[in-house]
Amino acid sequence: MFIDSKNILLDSDPVLRKKAINVSVPLSDEDKKILQAMLEYVRNSQDEKFCEEHNVRPSVGIAAPQIGVSKKMLAISIKNEGNQPLEFALVNPKIITNSTKKACLENGESCLSVATDVEGVVLRYYRITVRAYNLLTDQIEEIKLKGYPAIVMQHEIDHLKGILYYDHINEIDPWHKPEDAISI
Repeated sequence: MFIDSKNILLDSDPVLRKKAINVSVPLSDEDKKILQAMLEYVRNSQDEKFCEEHNVRPSVGIAAPQIGVSKKMLAISIKNEGNQPLEFALVNPKIITNSTKKACLENGESCLSVATDVEGVVLRYYRITVRAYNLLTDQIEEIKLKGYPAIVMQHEIDHLKGILYYDHINEIDPWHKPEDAISI
């Protein structure tokens, strides 16, 4: 399976507002192929030449509903604080603990499924622990994240709940950020 920009649903598609369904583990061959293709898409989207050749927007994550598959699967490929690769291909992710401290991306968030960025502060938990099956390790894991990786994970998990990042933006004062929130 190959994913490119033609496969990405836009926010007007009702699939993106549905709650995704749980996935059976062990994964079916079809679900494995979909999740592997999602991770490959994210990796490829970070290559400038690939983006130009395939008309793809760069990304750090994708959730299955964004390609029309309403299942709880997501893929992330980012760098951690030490600039080391941090990748996940997760099934049925669930945030099991979170900090009270909030964080946000200084310039706001964006999304493959949102053609025109909606500007504003998106408050997220600064630290989270996620329990999920990780295809890359073939086991259920508890993953502790903070800062940028935690924000990316929450953005993708929101897709599985039918939530888009701009749903979190304050309509009256989009750039309002509480004093104690951490800007990243």
